[in-house]
Amino acid sequence: MRRVIVNQLRQLGAEKILTAVDGKAALRILTSQHVDMVLSDWNMPVMSGLELLKTMREDSKLFTLPFIMITAEAERTHIEEAIACGVTSMILKPYSPSQLMVRVEKALAWKPGRAPGAKAATTAPKRLDKKPDDQSVAPQKPTILIVDDTTDNLVLLSGLLKTEYRVRLAQNGAKTVEICTSDDPPDLVLLDIMMPGMDGFEVAKHLREHPTSENIPVIFVTAMTSSDARLKGLDLGAVDFITKPVDPDALKHRVRNFMRYVQLRKNLQAEYDGMVEMAQLKEDVAHITRHDMKGPLAGVLGLLHALIEDDSVGRKQLEQLKLVEETALQVLNMINLSGELFKIETGRFELHAVPVPIADILRRIAEINRTAYAGKDIHISVDTDVPVGDEVPQSLGDAMLCYSLLPNILKSACEAAPDSSKITVKLYDQSPLRIVIENQGAVPADIRSRFFEKYSTSGKSGGTGFGNYSAKLLTEAQNGTITLAVSDENNTTAITLTLPRASSAV
Repeated sequence: MRRVIVNQLRQLGAEKILTAVDGKAALRILTSQHVDMVLSDWNMPVMSGLELLKTMREDSKLFTLPFIMITAEAERTHIEEAIACGVTSMILKPYSPSQLMVRVEKALAWKPGRAPGAKAATTAPKRLDKKPDDQSVAPQKPTILIVDDTTDNLVLLSGLLKTEYRVRLAQNGAKTVEICTSDDPPDLVLLDIMMPGMDGFEVAKHLREHPTSENIPVIFVTAMTSSDARLKGLDLGAVDFITKPVDPDALKHRVRNFMRYVQLRKNLQAEYDGMVEMAQLKEDVAHITRHDMKGPLAGVLGLLHALIEDDSVGRKQLEQLKLVEETALQVLNMINLSGELFKIETGRFELHAVPVPIADILRRIAEINRTAYAGKDIHISVDTDVPVGDEVPQSLGDAMLCYSLLPNILKSACEAAPDSSKITVKLYDQSPLRIVIENQGAVPADIRSRFFEKYSTSGKSGGTGFGNYSAKLLTEAQNGTITLAVSDENNTTAITLTLPRASSAV
């Protein structure tokens, strides 16, 4: 299979092609040499193609490599799993070189999460600027190869089928193998058994041993009627037997039945192509949307903060501005959770740390939550641990991540706290900075060990268990830590965060 694919890629213009026997061997190559694209079989020993794909998508250095999966796997759920793991393209066996060319060209043009307006890659092999046969012209009729050493039989069978199908003819086994392993293999083979030189059984054996022809349906057309001959043919992968003399109507019906299978396979390939393209389109749209929204939204928050701090703003207007700020923060939180968390999870996030007014953020989210949870009569206090007049410390991180991280924690505390209770938020001026958010109500014992795991939740109606997990990732992405402390004796829960402290000289 490797030799066949290498030959196909060379015919398409690829010059440097590296091969590996399994996913683990492929990883060794990927970590030691430059590679532009990966083509991998699904089923392999040691490490399967899907495992290789998952490993690559979790590696920040390999994440952007195009990945084409070559497989006979047709289970929709498995295809969906590959798409969810980030496969660039799928090729179902059997396939033609022109189909491979289409997918290689698209894969080389694919870049996950590219910046809006960025042009696609143009490093395709030399011949990939040609329009492939299966994309530039109307679909051809399905092809049937008729094999028989008797000319009269070839004329008879081709006459019965040529109005519905594209018919090719061969009078010996060697020619049959040549056609079936070529760049343009047939969709179905009608194969005589008794031929001089290489008989039909030998031909079938050769076809099943070659990756290009191994999945081509073969129907034996023969005068042999013994059960031994039938069993041998089935063992070699024949899908049916037609006995001579041929019944024309029966032949046409059987051929149509198997051509339906061929067409279903082609439809399946088209469907999976559409599924992959749709997933990539969604990713591109989501990336562009996040990119375009964050800048203006940050500007809105800055303006709102300035207006809220303006003493000339009336009380009623101030309350409205705070509601607008709360809504803007919720939108920003959704953007960060859908975009930055994905980058963090896949190892692609890059922190550009700047001083962040963490005390101001704590006070703002406390005020927002006082309003949001006024019905529970919860008292929220904020202590920055700094004497009046002294410089308030700042964290060194990403303000947008903090605007998502801290509201999540405080919101969870407010939801868990009983009515008419107290929540304390304290910022300790240390290096690193330490933030402790404590509320009454102890986290249930059954989820404490997995409190920061994804989808961990308990007794919360409509809860996804995503908030604490995202808080952990957003904290660690800023080189901080987050821990849980529960006191059953005092019936309290405390979340402690540490974040790098910005230098006073900054």
